[in-house]
Amino acid sequence: MHSTLVALLKHNAKHASEYDTRFEGLQHGQHPEAVTVCCSDSRVLQDQMWGNDDPGHLFTCGNIGNRVIDGADGEEFVSGDVLYPIEHTGTDLAVVVGHTGCGAVTATYDALTDGVSEPPGIERCLDLLKPRLEDGVEALPDDIDRSDAINRLVECNVDRQVQFLRESDDVPEGVSAVGAVYDFQDVYGGKRGEVHVINVDGERSTETLRAENPEVADRIERLWEY
Repeated sequence: MHSTLVALLKHNAKHASEYDTRFEGLQHGQHPEAVTVCCSDSRVLQDQMWGNDDPGHLFTCGNIGNRVIDGADGEEFVSGDVLYPIEHTGTDLAVVVGHTGCGAVTATYDALTDGVSEPPGIERCLDLLKPRLEDGVEALPDDIDRSDAINRLVECNVDRQVQFLRESDDVPEGVSAVGAVYDFQDVYGGKRGEVHVINVDGERSTETLRAENPEVADRIERLWEY
């Protein structure tokens, strides 16, 4: 057996001993308070970033490019991974979390500017991201360096995912959609691992968001308002 799996099972044994009694009331149903949509990057710690260790508290989704969007037969719709807790468990908060230095955004940027070749499964994900980033690529300053361009497009992608949620007929009006960026590259000037809010229900102005949410004003930050 692979040595990494052996190590994982040892860690799971410790987890099981600690959580043995923590699933009471959750064994036959769940009512998570939020659904989070994060990039499936190994550096993005989906529960730990919120300090969450409570079963049933967060419904976590991970995919390439923190997408809420899926598609089939030429039609786009909200991914079932994201929609399930909204539709069936009463969850009324969706948080889309991008991250600095995102590989999916980087690959999409390259596909839009230079063209790249990826296996079909990866290419399908990039094809869902491309329409969200085209106007962002066009809005980039001509003299911007590559890493800065990518991190601005990370925000653009988060904005477009939030917009898609807000415009979908499948998402009730009472559901709040928030966009954020997880920073582990010192891009936003805070501590590594901080989450910075960039979009609340379509509002992207940091000035407006800080005025409306003074209790978390120091966690509201954007790299650009395009």
